[in-house]
Amino acid sequence: QVQPVESGGGLVQPGGSLRLACAASGRIFRINDMGWYRQAPGKLRELVATITTGGRTNYADSVKGRFTISRDNAQNTVYLQMNSLKPEDTAVYYCNLYPSSSPFWGQGTQVTVSS
Repeated sequence: QVQPVESGGGLVQPGGSLRLACAASGRIFRINDMGWYRQAPGKLRELVATITTGGRTNYADSVKGRFTISRDNAQNTVYLQMNSLKPEDTAVYYCNLYPSSSPFWGQGTQVTVSS
């Protein structure tokens, strides 16, 4: 299997937290920068956060200070810790290479922030 497998989404109240995980092919994971992306209903897919193979991170302004991206190279997994969630964070979250590559879009995981 080439596509990453995302997990950890769910329904959470505003102000709550979730931790997303993305399991990727080891061969692909080890040599690529990775990113988390999201797509809200009726909107284009957007980049949320990136992490290089060396662990350097970058964030969209809308999530800076609330979200943290990390990677576990031994487990071929990239994480997205999301704190202080807002209703506008509601979306399907995907991981992919950075820059993204069409063959590697997975099913995503739904995050819904609502009271």
